[in-house]
Amino acid sequence: MKLKLQLVQDDKVILEVPLSTEWSKKELETEFDSIEENFQQFSKIFDALSNETRLKMMKRLLEEEDKTINFADFMHDLELNPKLVWENARKLTEGGFLKKTGRGEYSFSEFGETGFMMISLALRHLMEALEEFENL
Repeated sequence: MKLKLQLVQDDKVILEVPLSTEWSKKELETEFDSIEENFQQFSKIFDALSNETRLKMMKRLLEEEDKTINFADFMHDLELNPKLVWENARKLTEGGFLKKTGRGEYSFSEFGETGFMMISLALRHLMEALEEFENL
């Protein structure tokens, strides 16, 4: 079975990535070179999403109609102390998901909401596909 990941826009495939082991040496070298070039960015994104508190903060922000929340609401709603809110908001900002919009207010960055949903959905479905692939 050949497994592949597709990114489709308006019924047109704009990216297709084979997920099988049938990669040529040159394709693997190209991919690893790309990963190395983008490692710092990938690291910040995965670091931002690799913490349950930060995921809860992103979920809480999604619940807001204007996609903006203040520091005190993060503390109150998620029962966090100020240091935890500050540290986790900083990680989400470094990962490109949040931006500070005012005194003590945070909202999604331009990349934030879409990036969070795309990465979360893609990873969840990829994990399901890989688990299914392993069980064949």
